[in-house]
Amino acid sequence: MFTTRPTLQGTFGMVSSTHWLASQCAMAVLEDGGNAYDAAVAAGFVLHVVEPHLCGPAGEVPIILAPADGEVRVLCGQGPAPAGASVDHYRSLGLDLVPGTGPLAAAVPGAFDAWMVLLRDYGTKSLSDVLRYAIGYAEDGHAPVERIGETVETVRELFETEWTSSAEVYLPGGNTPAPGELLRNPALAATWRRLIAETSGGGRVAEIEAARKVWSEGFVAEALVRQAARPTLDTSGERHTGTLTAADLADWSASYEAPATYDWNGWTLCKAAGWSQGPAFLQQLALLPDELPEYGSAAYVHLLVEGCKLAMADREAWYGDAAEVPLDALLSEPYNAARRALIGDKASYELRPGSPGGRTPVLSTHAGDAADDEPEFSPMGVGEPTVAKDGATRDDTCHLDIVDRWGNMIAATPSGGWLQSNPVVPELGFPLGTRLQMAWLDPGLPNTLTPGRRPRTTLTPSLALRDGVPVMAFGTPGGDQQDQWQLHFFLAVALRPAVRGGLDLQGAIDAPGWHNDSFPSSFYPRGMRPGSVTVESRTDPDVITELRLRGHDVTVGDGWSEGRLCAVARDPRTGVLSAAANPRGMQGYAVGR
Repeated sequence: MFTTRPTLQGTFGMVSSTHWLASQCAMAVLEDGGNAYDAAVAAGFVLHVVEPHLCGPAGEVPIILAPADGEVRVLCGQGPAPAGASVDHYRSLGLDLVPGTGPLAAAVPGAFDAWMVLLRDYGTKSLSDVLRYAIGYAEDGHAPVERIGETVETVRELFETEWTSSAEVYLPGGNTPAPGELLRNPALAATWRRLIAETSGGGRVAEIEAARKVWSEGFVAEALVRQAARPTLDTSGERHTGTLTAADLADWSASYEAPATYDWNGWTLCKAAGWSQGPAFLQQLALLPDELPEYGSAAYVHLLVEGCKLAMADREAWYGDAAEVPLDALLSEPYNAARRALIGDKASYELRPGSPGGRTPVLSTHAGDAADDEPEFSPMGVGEPTVAKDGATRDDTCHLDIVDRWGNMIAATPSGGWLQSNPVVPELGFPLGTRLQMAWLDPGLPNTLTPGRRPRTTLTPSLALRDGVPVMAFGTPGGDQQDQWQLHFFLAVALRPAVRGGLDLQGAIDAPGWHNDSFPSSFYPRGMRPGSVTVESRTDPDVITELRLRGHDVTVGDGWSEGRLCAVARDPRTGVLSAAANPRGMQGYAVGR
C-alpha cells in the first residue's frame, strides 16, 4: 500500500507531533535520559512557541497517560468557568452566545498547571531542563510555518487597530511572519526566565510547586487578571471585560481522573470523560454492527458518517460538566442496538439525540441554527483553524504522542490561548484563551455556562489497549472533526493488515479521509451543515458518486486536507516501538530510534 513515509520502528523511543521542532526537542529529552513525560512537557512548551496560532500557555490540554507500571489516567488541563461567568451576567450584556474571542470567552487557564503536575508526578527532569527548548526558540527565533503568517494576515486590521500588543509580537515592523525569516517572542522568553529565577533552589519538586504558585498567585496571575479587566473588542462587535479574577486562578489546579473506556474486538479505547467530546469516539464504536462493509467502500463511509451523526447529536444533548453525563447508558448495548436501527441506506439530515435510560433530550435553542451574521472565514484546512477577520476561530489545536524505552506512553492535545483568541498580555508574551465559547447560555443544559464547571471541550486524545495492555497513543487537531478522523484512523489500523510485523500507523494516517458537519459546531457562531460530507479528492470517484446517490451533500476537498493525525505504538511481546505522523500540511513529523 502506498504511504508518504515509512512507519518508524525502534526500541529506544518514539515521538510524533504536529511540528517537527516539537518532535525533535522531545527526542532530545529522551536522548538526555528523560522519560516520555519529561519529553511531552518540553514538546508542549515548544508547541506554544512554534504553533502559536494553535495553542498557548493560557490554553488547555487534556492528557492521557499510561505509565509502564501503572494504570491509565486522564490528567485534566481544562480550566473551569470563572466564578463570575454566569448566564445572567452574559445575558445582561445583551449576548445570546458567548463571544468567540476576547476575555469574556476566557476560562481559567489550564495548560500550564497540567504540564507542571505531569512533570512533578511522572517526570524526572527539572523545570529549567524542560523549558530551555521553548526559551531558545522564543528568544533566538524560529522559522515560522506558513499558517502563522496566514492567520496573522487574516486578523491584521484587528491587531493594528485594537489588539496592538499582539501586533508588537506578530507584526514586527508591520511585517507578517514569513517562512525563512526568524520569528521571535522575547516577552515569552523573559516570562519563562523570570519564572525559573523566582523558583530556583530547593530541589526539583519544590521548584515545580513554586512555579505553579507563581502562575496562580504571582506575577503571571497578576498580569492575566489585569488583561482580563481591559475592555477588549470581541466577535460581538462590542468591547467587553472578562470575569477572570485572582481567586479563580488561585483556587484551581489540574487533576487526575479515570478514563472513559469501551471494549471493541479485543481493544480497549480510553478517552477523557463527558466534559470532553471523547466519549463520542466510544459511542461511534458502540454503534458499529458485528459485520462491517468493505473498508473504504461507500457503504463503509456511509455507515461511519451516519453513526457519527447519532453520536454527535448525543454529545449536544448529554455531554458537559454542568450535569451528570449518563455514559453507562449511552454505551450500553440495548441503547446502541436501538440507535443502530436508525441508520438506513440514505443520509439523515436530522439532529437526533437519543433517550438514554428514558431521559428526555434537551438541546440549546441555538443548536442547529445557521447564524445569519456568520463571519467570513479564511479556510486553512488540514485541521488548522479557520479564522475570521474578527479573530473568531473554528478548529484549532496541536497534538503529541510519545512512548519511551521503558514503555511509558502519553497522548496530549494542547490547544487554546492562540494568537487570534485574545490580545497578547504585554507583560507575558501570550494571550488568554476562549474555551468558554463552547458553553451555551441556555439554562439547564449539561453544557450550560456554569461558574466552576468546565466548558465542554473538543480536545480528545486517545489511548488504546490490546488485551488490557497499552499498545497505541494517537490523536489529531481539528475541533469537531477530531473523533471522526481518529475513528477512521483506528479502524484502518484494526481492520487492515499489519506491516513489518507491526501496526500500519502510516498507512492508516495516509488513507483518504472525510468528515461531516451535520451537528452544531462547538465554535462561535455554532452553525451546522445538515447532510454534509467533505471528502478528499483522492477518494475513489465511484465512492463519491454512491455517497451522493445515498443523499449525502458531498464536498470534494483538496487531496490532502482531512486531519493531522499523530500516533505511536508499542508491541508488548517484543518491545518494538513504532511511530507515524501526518503528511498533510507538511509540518507534522515522527522521530525515533
